[in-house]
Parts: sequence; structure tokens; C-alpha cells
Amino acid sequence: MGPTVEQSRHFTETIEREPAAGEATPPQDEVRKQLAAGQVEAERGWGKSLKTRLLLTDSAVVLISLLLAQALRFGVSDEELVGSVFGDAYWIISAIIAGLWLLALMITQSRALPVLGVGNDEYRRVINSTLGTFGAVAIAAMLLKYDVARGYLAIALPVGLTLLLATRHFWRRWLVRQRAKGRFTHRALIVGSISDVEFVAGKIFKSPQTGYRLHGAAVRPSQETVVTIDSGHTIPIVATPDCVVDVVKEEGYDTVIIAGTAANGHRYLKELSWALEGTNTALVVASKLVDVAGPRIHWKPVEGLPLMSVEMPQYEGAKFTWKRATDVFASAFGLLVLSPVMLAVALAIKLDDRGPVFFKQERVGIQGSRFGMMKFRSMVVDAEARLRELAAQNEGNGTLFKMKKDPRITRVGGFIRKYSLDELPQLWNVLIGDMSLVGPRPPLAREVAEYEQHTHRRLLVRPGITGLWQVSGRSDLSWEESVRLDLYYVENWSLAGDLTIIARTVKAVVAKDGAY
Repeated sequence: MGPTVEQSRHFTETIEREPAAGEATPPQDEVRKQLAAGQVEAERGWGKSLKTRLLLTDSAVVLISLLLAQALRFGVSDEELVGSVFGDAYWIISAIIAGLWLLALMITQSRALPVLGVGNDEYRRVINSTLGTFGAVAIAAMLLKYDVARGYLAIALPVGLTLLLATRHFWRRWLVRQRAKGRFTHRALIVGSISDVEFVAGKIFKSPQTGYRLHGAAVRPSQETVVTIDSGHTIPIVATPDCVVDVVKEEGYDTVIIAGTAANGHRYLKELSWALEGTNTALVVASKLVDVAGPRIHWKPVEGLPLMSVEMPQYEGAKFTWKRATDVFASAFGLLVLSPVMLAVALAIKLDDRGPVFFKQERVGIQGSRFGMMKFRSMVVDAEARLRELAAQNEGNGTLFKMKKDPRITRVGGFIRKYSLDELPQLWNVLIGDMSLVGPRPPLAREVAEYEQHTHRRLLVRPGITGLWQVSGRSDLSWEESVRLDLYYVENWSLAGDLTIIARTVKAVVAKDGAY
């Protein structure tokens, strides 16, 4: 059961009471409280420091992009044009746009700590702020009948947005590196049943970039002294859910994570939030609604009751028309630009063993359709016939056959597989509509025959050259994890997500993560 109002009040009074006359505070307790206070102060410090760095960087980018737009639009050599650049009119316009731009970045909370270091929300807020600012300027200029040079805006917008996203990415990578060293993190207490704590903590340990360091757990009475996670991590059990406020104030936690549904759920959460007021402690609730992306979740207040609605996945409409148009344009452009590389790979394969250049294999596509997936041949000609001989040496995830040192791979094949050059012909599959640039891994028919019922949802969209499976470990993933990632993509696809996956794919290919 969760604490009552009287219990919550007792928690606060117990922590805040002064020692009675003649009552000495144990030295170790005093030291512990001082360390806790120092920890909280340090956490506040890094948050302010990071926000300040982002503010300075954003301000510099905004000013540079606007001044660059003035210089490129009006030039700096002709006396009359120099007057336009440095005259009062465009200095005022630039100052107004700069102020509105920075204000929009602040209003959208693009520098809020929860969105930094993980997810696409930070980038989305930066993009919305930028487009909103320039949209507002264009509308205001039209209403006031003031002619702002279109070339000036056409330069400032893309330059500024590109630089903002680039600098945010730089700070994000810096923050991830710092968090890998244990810095710039939230000191967190996780609360719930042991099973819920194990589940949520397992996800957090897999994503250290979120910045949560689990220093303790508050679970219902148990004989255990630690919570052991499948990854091998352990979390000491420091309290029960009824004593969370005491522990937070004594140990200096700055974040309380509620795992799953607490006993006496809504009442416990409400009273806990009241008791934590004034402690600068964030309260985070981990929902059991897993594998649903944020954009699909919407909140609607009804008489003080927050109703959460989950948007159902859509597999047709304008979004998928845009996706198909992007696939056609990008694949055609890729085939044109990469044709010299593809010609060189084809020549190397032919000279290596005089066998065929391409390998065509039947795969299962959207809605169970069959198609021939094209690849540069990276194995010996009779590779399929020799597969049965090697079945016992499978190092893959069970359903998929993989070997780190597959004897069927040719000399040229080893190189092109390492850098994923063998997959370049699949751009043709994308162009004709069999595949997409981003999507679930294209399965073999024998794999589909072994699917469980829910796994067939992978076939609701076109398979992709790359996907979440490729940027999350590729061959190193278990079958269950591969399926989970593919299903997550199918149900939460977005254009912004596709661009992120493509960017991460480039990094994964260069690093050769899980490629064999």
C-alpha cells in the first residue's frame, strides 16, 4: 500500500526536525548528509553549465547565420551595398529575427535537460522553433507590407538550421562521452516491485546516454539486499516505497523513477509528488506501455483526469507517399553517384574467381509478396549448397545463419561485406518498389514460415536496406531483439526517424559494428 497523507507528513517532519537538546548527530550521518548535499549541488551545476553552453552556441549560430546572409545577399565590395548591409534597416531586421529565434528556442524548451542526449525530441524542437520564427517573420512582413529580401531569408534559414543541428549534435556526442565516464548524470532511485524494477532498470542500463545512474532501489519488503539485472548489473535495495522521501532527502537523489504501477497507484504518486516538493527532485514514471514512440501518445485533460490516447499505426496515406517519393529520388541519385564504385566492385568480383557478379535471392516483401533481392556476390558460387554442411557451426541468433569466419566468403567478398558494399545493388530494388531505404530486414521464406503470429507485422511495410536492426548491433543481436526492433519501427515510423537511422547507418558501416 502507498503512504497515506499522515505518513507523508510524518516523512517530512522526521527529516526536517532539529536535534533535541543534547542530542548529537552521529558523525557518519553528518558526513553522509554533506556528501548528499554536495551531490545535489553538483547535479544542479552541470545542468546549468550545459544549458549555458547551449545558449552561447545557439546565440553564436543565430548571429553568424544572419550576418552571413546579409553579406552573401548584399555583398561587401560595392559602397551602396555595403550601406545596405551595415545600414540601420537590416541591422534592425537581423536583431528582431535573432531575438525571435532565440526566444522560440527557449519557449519550445529545446534546451530542457530531459530531451538532451537521447531521442529526436531536441532536434524536432530546434526545427520547429526555426521554421516557426521564419514563418512568423514572413507573415509579419506581408501584413506590414515591408519587403524583406527573399534571398536574405533563403540563406539565413538553411544555414542557421544546419548549424544549429550540427552544434546540437556536437554537444550531444560530448554529453554521451561524459556520461559514459559517469559525469553529467542524474542520481536516481528506482521504485516498484522487484520484477518491475528489473525490467525498467534493464532498459536504462542498455541506454546510458539517458543519463540515469541507478544508485538505489526502493522495493516492497523482500529477503533480497540487491536487485540483479540480466545484464549483470546490481542495484542495492535501500528502502521500501513507503520510505522514499526519507531516503531522497538523506542520500541526495535528484530523480525518483517509478517502475510499473505502484501499489495504490494514483494516490501514491500524488502524495509522493507533494512530499518531494522543494527537494528539486524529478519524478519519472515508467509506463508499462512499451515500444510506443512519443509522437503516437497524446494527453487530454478531462475534469482533472489526464487521459492518454495512443494513435494507431498507419500504413498508408500522405506519410507513406512521401516515403516512397524519397525512396525513388534517393535511390536514383545513389545509383547515379555510386556507379563508379559499383563498377569497380563488379570488376573486382569478376577478376577474383571469374564467377557471376550479382547474387539474387528470393526474399519476402510487403504483405508477403516475393521479390528477388540483388546483392554483389560475396561468397563462392556454390555457397547455398554448402550451407547444410555448416549448419552446426551457426554463430547467429538461431533463426538466422551467421558465421564470423564463414569459409564460403571470397577475398573480395570479405572486404565488400565489411563495408556493406555488397548491398549497393539493392538501390535498384528500392527504385522499382520492392524495398525501401529504411525498414525491417528482408526475411527469407523459410524464416517467415517460422514466425509467431505477432512477428508477421514486420511484413506490413516494405523491407529496408537498413533499419533499426542494422544500427543496433546487426549480426550481434538476438532473434528476439531483432524482431522487437523491427516491430518498433513498423509501428512508430517517421521521416525524421528514417533520417536518423540513415545517419546512424553511415556510422555503423564505418565502425563495422556487428558486420560479418
